[in-house]
Amino acid sequence: MKLWRRFFNFYLDASIHVALAVFSLVYVTGITLNIPIDFNLSCFIFFGTIVCYNFIKYGVEASKYVLVANPYHKNIQILSFLAGAGALYHAFFLNEHTWYLLFFLSFMILLYALPLLPSAKNLRSLGGLKIFVVAMVWAMATVLLPYFSVNEGVSWDAIVETVQRFLLVLILLIPFEIRDLKYDSPTLKTLPQRYGVANTKIIGAFLTLVFFFTTFFKDDINRNELLVKGVLFLGLGCLMYTTKRNQTKYYASFWVEAVPILWLVILLFMEKRLSLV
Repeated sequence: MKLWRRFFNFYLDASIHVALAVFSLVYVTGITLNIPIDFNLSCFIFFGTIVCYNFIKYGVEASKYVLVANPYHKNIQILSFLAGAGALYHAFFLNEHTWYLLFFLSFMILLYALPLLPSAKNLRSLGGLKIFVVAMVWAMATVLLPYFSVNEGVSWDAIVETVQRFLLVLILLIPFEIRDLKYDSPTLKTLPQRYGVANTKIIGAFLTLVFFFTTFFKDDINRNELLVKGVLFLGLGCLMYTTKRNQTKYYASFWVEAVPILWLVILLFMEKRLSLV
């Protein structure tokens, strides 16, 4: 049991779970927008997410990322380097349109983690801006990247899906914001710091409504998509209701981040069921 718990904690701490969530959202985009997903792109996003998240969590200072004494963090470092090698390998097979957007996203991630100038702050430390930057990067990486990998332009439905993905990530970040309330510096001005826990949960519930009803702005509304987003709407509503300031250890880091994975599983189940009818 102790070995299983160590493995599970490593799975979370090494950002494998969050990478799987991002990977799942890429395939959700493929099903929702009815586009083929480039295998190399999905692998690049999976491995790249591990590298980016571990760098932000453990290695913003280069010395901390290279010179690691703690054996546990050393294992995470080794995994990160292996993931980086995997990302570089798959990057060679990406097309030109994908690279343009990748350069922009990479620039945003660098600004998020590192200050542009030695005396400046990074985007992560700017009050109230952090979750919007994260939501924007996730939305562009999981909707626009796979869409541009097979299309030169962008459709109206892809724009709507990008907005919905942005809203979804904002909603999923709220439990983390509430959990970290006791650790965050007051200068960050997070949503719970500005409006309190109760009002932040109300904001999350309102965003959940907007997320669902934005589906009706699409030109092509798939019945399965509508049903699954209805289930997601109810699930996100329950998430806002059950989120507390004092959370269990795995509430946000596992269950909240599992929502995109569950979304893909439900979509695949619905697609399978439809093919059997």
